[in-house]
Amino acid sequence: MVAVDPIAGRSVRLAPAALYHYRYRRMVLVSREKKAQFVNGLAGLDSDGLVLLDLPGEWPADDVAAFAAGRGIPVEDALLTPSKRVRTALARRAPGWERLVGQPSSRMSRWKKAVALGVGAAGLLAMAYIATTVGMFAWRGLSTMGRVLLDLVEVKWLAVFFSPLVIFLSPAYRALHARRSRRGTTLGPPGGPCLMLRRNERLRVWLGPRMVPEDLAMGPNPDCVGGLLLYRHERLSGLFITSGDGRLMRHLPGPWPPEDAHRFAVRLGLSFEIRALGREEYLGLTSKVSDAAP
Repeated sequence: MVAVDPIAGRSVRLAPAALYHYRYRRMVLVSREKKAQFVNGLAGLDSDGLVLLDLPGEWPADDVAAFAAGRGIPVEDALLTPSKRVRTALARRAPGWERLVGQPSSRMSRWKKAVALGVGAAGLLAMAYIATTVGMFAWRGLSTMGRVLLDLVEVKWLAVFFSPLVIFLSPAYRALHARRSRRGTTLGPPGGPCLMLRRNERLRVWLGPRMVPEDLAMGPNPDCVGGLLLYRHERLSGLFITSGDGRLMRHLPGPWPPEDAHRFAVRLGLSFEIRALGREEYLGLTSKVSDAAP
């Protein structure tokens, strides 16, 4: 079986033991309002049920069934399975795990970043010069000119020129995030997923932009966060959030810096453990968790 992402120019060859046709719900922020969003997709599983390849997107059930039948591959229908179980299954990654999304990257290329910074710097200098020379009368002229330019130039580039704060906001946010990480109040990259200490002594789990964060109580009780378990299994790594009685509450696969994780756990008064997992232990732990981030 070969999966191709023509937009990214990537292809993956695999021999799945089964296909996993899924749908799960997650909460996102739309205009500052919490709304439910459904994520659909198809995954290829190995013989132990670990995900070899994740293909998010719409996959008609009839087409999936016909494709699998023609190749003698069983299909697990998880379209109506509870979302927590689906997320837990998708987070059980196999060594060599891949994800093909079939969408262009949302990140700016290097040359676009350079152009944006250059235009933003020019806008900042222009504003400073006008403000110190001709004053408010010039701003009125600029507003009139701006309305004309809106019909001729892409809005996003005008926004860059007339909003030079974009030059400083991103580096300032990264610096603030790094400072919080050094203090042990934040764990993870600025764009998520990351863990944060809230003022009410709760642990916030934030998975990324537009995602609704989840706040968990901390303490020794069975329904509260009590510790962090950082693991490595072959080429995989990840983090388990454990309860006060050792139950696995959340699974967050991906790289987590051990030193930062230890500092974060100490700052929050949580237990901390780093463990190298064998195959059987990895299978057991990833299947027992209550919820996960795919």
